[in-house]
Amino acid sequence: MAPLPTLRVWLLFSLSAFVTVSLGFGLPALLNAATGILGVREASVTECVVVCYLLFVLYIATPRIPRGLVEDKSGEGAKVLEEFHSERMKVVQLDVCSDEQVNRAAWFVRDNLEDSERGLWALVNNAGVSTFGGVEFTSMDAYKEVSEVNLWGTIRVTKALLPLIRRAKGRVVNVSDLYGRMGNNAQSPVCVSKYGVEAFSDCLRYEMKSWGVKVSVVEPGNFAAATGILSRDVLASTANKLWAEAPPDVREDYGKARFEQITALMRSLCNSGQKDASPVLDDITDAIVSKCPYTRYNPMEPHWWIRVQLMTHLPSALSDLLYF
Repeated sequence: MAPLPTLRVWLLFSLSAFVTVSLGFGLPALLNAATGILGVREASVTECVVVCYLLFVLYIATPRIPRGLVEDKSGEGAKVLEEFHSERMKVVQLDVCSDEQVNRAAWFVRDNLEDSERGLWALVNNAGVSTFGGVEFTSMDAYKEVSEVNLWGTIRVTKALLPLIRRAKGRVVNVSDLYGRMGNNAQSPVCVSKYGVEAFSDCLRYEMKSWGVKVSVVEPGNFAAATGILSRDVLASTANKLWAEAPPDVREDYGKARFEQITALMRSLCNSGQKDASPVLDDITDAIVSKCPYTRYNPMEPHWWIRVQLMTHLPSALSDLLYF
């Protein structure tokens, strides 16, 4: 049997060849059928490939198409907020894991609204934590701690403020992750919590449609370098804790060398991410102020976007061979 790296190379080559043949023969036929209906001359293979490539570039690289704003960006309120001294801005600190603090914050919001009967326009659930570790190295407490913030915190805050959002026919924006769409090695605690955020957001969107409430999910790529959510020190301390607390038989079976290889991979992942978080902030802003917000936003590098598409659309046997 061919070694796994050879299989991956062969699979990537076969996939590329299949896409090329499809572009070369299938798309020209479809395009020519369409042009025939419209009375336009037949297109060549080259033209079809160029058109497809341009469409891909437009999708990935061009700015988002304006779809109208709910509020005027040149308005006085926006100008005041940009100067960071708005008298209308209120700040309240809360722990999203605490029912008491969340309920108290919800009452704070109601009490500080100009007109609570008109409701609250937008809620952004952005609180999140991260960690890493293989399934056999990760404790149940670690799974619970991550999900308590990322998933249950999102649900808890949303439920507390949803009546106000409904009155305003407003927006709920949940910040998920690319790992809400696909799994990865040593990332199961985060994946479990973010998959839950995706499912909760979909269900909420279905329920809120008749109320006129828009629900969007923002799925950032690798922004660890921008947020510092997994710094070098945190990675090192987490790795030491995972190894020290792992059962003896697990340490023996895996071996320190294999464990350190996984840790090095995580270190590389955190050091290679995007260092500017503005794409995420831009998408959150669009989800709040656009008249027609998208259901999902994907602020991530092109290679991560392609990986997400392949892992969510290809048969698992193929995507597993490509990436694992």
